[in-house]
Amino acid sequence: MNKFDNGAAVVFGATGGIGRHVCLELAKNGSDVAIVWRSNEELALELVSAIQKMGRKATSHQCDVLISGSVNKVFESATRQHKQIHTLVWGAGPVVEQVHYRDVSFKQWQTALNIEVNGFFNASKTAIMHMKDKGGSIIHLGSAGELSWPEKDVLSVAPKAANESLIKAIAREEGKNGIRANSVLIGVIEAGMFLELKKQGVFDQEWTEAVQKNLALKRWGQPEEVGYAVVFLASKFAAYITGQQISVAGGYGL
Repeated sequence: MNKFDNGAAVVFGATGGIGRHVCLELAKNGSDVAIVWRSNEELALELVSAIQKMGRKATSHQCDVLISGSVNKVFESATRQHKQIHTLVWGAGPVVEQVHYRDVSFKQWQTALNIEVNGFFNASKTAIMHMKDKGGSIIHLGSAGELSWPEKDVLSVAPKAANESLIKAIAREEGKNGIRANSVLIGVIEAGMFLELKKQGVFDQEWTEAVQKNLALKRWGQPEEVGYAVVFLASKFAAYITGQQISVAGGYGL
């Protein structure tokens, strides 16, 4: 059977190291994709081309979630071009600094909340309005820090924890409209923010050894493995799953 309903998955943060592979896995498994980006148009267009070569439809949509009305324009454009939206994937977020809670500035905190929480709030509410007649799936790319606190990662984990509560709210309140909401909790993945911070020297050998002691699987995750989980939660195979978390983190927190 077709894994997805008609229409497209709208993916925020699509040009990031993980987001790109989420888009590719959705396309490989039979979904059209609306690629949402903020500043990297070149990568977005390369991703559109790659998906089109797979025989799927892909569209590109610029969006700054901090600008009023920008999210609405994305969904209006995506709906016009794809007719229907079956999934929202929220993977947007900045590369965050690794600092202890006591050292977080109010400006850093505001930025993290505005993008991660207020952005997801706007995107999910807008998605619900587009899905309320035919149902759909909302997927939040969260943090495995939900399972065990990673020191100095407050700017990433705390905002995502707020979104975990919103996921439960959506699942509980919108289930009657056929809308499901779930999270993929992401551990250390060899892509995106992890590689950027590693390049900056934030993660050294001592850090690597300490983190891997807490993993059941003694390796870092691959970005396509996040994509596999997203595909499952977006698909009809997860039609009776809502309000849940899948951890793609190598057993972190066990």
